[in-house]
Amino acid sequence: MHKVAILAYNKVATFELACAIEVFALPRPEYDTWYKTEIVSFEPLPIQATGGIKITCKLVQTLSDYDTLIVPSWSAIDKNIRLHMAEQISAFAEQGKRIISLCSGAFLLAQLGLLQAKQATTHWRYAEVFKQRFPNVEYVDDVLYVQNDNIFCSAGSSAALDLGLEIVRQDFGYKVANQVARRLVISPHRSGGQSQYIETPIVKQQGMFSRTLDWAIENINKPLTVNDLASQANMSRRSFDRHFKGALGTSPKSWLNQQRVNLAKQILESENLSVEQLAQKVGYENGITLRFNFNKYVGVAPSQYQAQFNQQ
Repeated sequence: MHKVAILAYNKVATFELACAIEVFALPRPEYDTWYKTEIVSFEPLPIQATGGIKITCKLVQTLSDYDTLIVPSWSAIDKNIRLHMAEQISAFAEQGKRIISLCSGAFLLAQLGLLQAKQATTHWRYAEVFKQRFPNVEYVDDVLYVQNDNIFCSAGSSAALDLGLEIVRQDFGYKVANQVARRLVISPHRSGGQSQYIETPIVKQQGMFSRTLDWAIENINKPLTVNDLASQANMSRRSFDRHFKGALGTSPKSWLNQQRVNLAKQILESENLSVEQLAQKVGYENGITLRFNFNKYVGVAPSQYQAQFNQQ
């Protein structure tokens, strides 16, 4: 069983801490194997999180029992780090174990030198401070998260959930990640960064588009057009486009392409097909159109995605 430690300290950010707990620490009896997660601290207990919440967790002297360490946040200003904790985290990284920083947690990893000459990101409001303090770190703007071998950094706030789902996908596959995402009621589309590697859940929209979206998903392998969706919704094309964008935050055409690309990702992870065969299975007329949209929404070619994620 994979053992996870979530680092707590005085003034730890409650939201990011809760995100880590939600993804990694909730019991999930529906799976034969899951994470064994503990909230740990190197500081005297109890710990006080933001909002005045007091936390009682496990006081530790070592991280040797764990496989993954999650740093939910860290001060962007305070440069003081407990020496023993710094030594333990550095040793953890030297062993090649996985470290995940959420939001401002990247400041701790950078201060320990673990992000030297590597990519990193954090909450946008801390970007300039981070760049000034750590000029030897390759800061990446406008992404949800980045990965450097065994070290991961997420952007601010809810991007912690995006990165958490990516970790689940890497450990247990897209089907499990999608199930976890459904329980979290994640938005059907999260643009930015490496979100392409997260299986996007289909969240049923309430209201006028619910049946139309269900119908489209059931027939996504056919060459549907936006006109087909508008007809199914008994609306004019102009009215359909306007109301769809207002309800879902994206255009109908973009939504259709996203669903086809999502299906293509699932197939690429479990089957070995040519690009032309794959295009037909997801509703595209040809492989050229598939390649174009896959690169647009995923950022890599279908063949590259398959090489990385196909388990056969």
